[in-house]
Amino acid sequence: MSEPGPNLTPRRLCVAQLVPALVSGGAERSTLEIGRALVEAGHESIVISGGGRLVGQLEAEGSRHIELPIGRKSLRTLTLVPRLRSILAEVGADIVHARSRLPAWIGWHALRKIGPPRPHFVTTVHGLNSPGWYSGIMARGDRVICVSNMVRDHVLRHYRDTNPARLVLIPRGVDAIEFPFGHQPDDDWRTRFFAEFPRLEGAPLLTLPARGTRLKGHADAIRLLADLKERGVDARLLLLGAREPGRESYVTELEGLAEKLGVAPDMVISAPREDVRDVMAVSTLILQLSTQRESFGRTVIEALSLCRPVLGYAHGGVGELLTDLYPAGRVPAGDRARLVERAAELMRAAPAIQPLTRYRLSDMQEATLGLYREIAAEPLRRRSDR
Repeated sequence: MSEPGPNLTPRRLCVAQLVPALVSGGAERSTLEIGRALVEAGHESIVISGGGRLVGQLEAEGSRHIELPIGRKSLRTLTLVPRLRSILAEVGADIVHARSRLPAWIGWHALRKIGPPRPHFVTTVHGLNSPGWYSGIMARGDRVICVSNMVRDHVLRHYRDTNPARLVLIPRGVDAIEFPFGHQPDDDWRTRFFAEFPRLEGAPLLTLPARGTRLKGHADAIRLLADLKERGVDARLLLLGAREPGRESYVTELEGLAEKLGVAPDMVISAPREDVRDVMAVSTLILQLSTQRESFGRTVIEALSLCRPVLGYAHGGVGELLTDLYPAGRVPAGDRARLVERAAELMRAAPAIQPLTRYRLSDMQEATLGLYREIAAEPLRRRSDR
């Protein structure tokens, strides 16, 4: 698409993003980031969801929120189609951007009887959804944003009638202001942190920042700590964010494993924290040991943005990022011997890390807004052509 001429100004767009709720998660975080970019660029940003704790931040940053439970898993949610259709017509949406399957279905049906002009339909595939007709809605956008090459391959492999030209690779990005290169917390923060967790002081700190689910590889991190101890390498381990409500039995299981391996005194399992940046910054090594392939791996770029080395399994989106940005941090998934060898190497002498020139939040925002402008300039095709 050519740039506006000297006497032309860019068209002001109205973009409505559809998500189940605004509580937490990568899709929700991206929703706020794009909403903020739209407002800063002079466009109108609307988010339609079931609400949640992030609504206040969304609205403070200039977006409008319309509460509608389009992510509620019930047949009754289908009755919201006429209401959503009415909302989209009232606000004059140019683009409807769905980031989750059920909202995408509701949005798809709402758009069928709007217009002309009818809003363009954009989807983002944030994860590796189970193949099938239900997930297939995410491949029906006029443009389908994929957050990694692995996600793009997943869509093409399972939805063979998808036109590859409609798939657009836009990786997630890290905010260099929130995660500045070389950041270190002040002495007061350090004093408070190690007073709260005294067992983490006095040795190199390994941190695995992840919610309390089994696929995040917490047990592998505990075994890594034990293997390092057996080699005579002193270390401490923080499982940051794993102690969550409803995960008590899982945490007890992890604590039992640590006791069995003799590393319980050198490990902490914490609740989610707001000072993740500072915790990462004082860590010797950031771990990303998900046992299943992940679509992206945001903690990898957050750590590297802070100039902290990362050790992770070389599969999925995490493997893509490490291959591109920090090859020294890759190990084969599940290879316990190689994991401890590489951990010891990185703790002793990690390769230098350069400031990120890709995978930045500004890159993701600019690419997404560029896509919106591009698609808004195109004539709508008939639904049967998609």
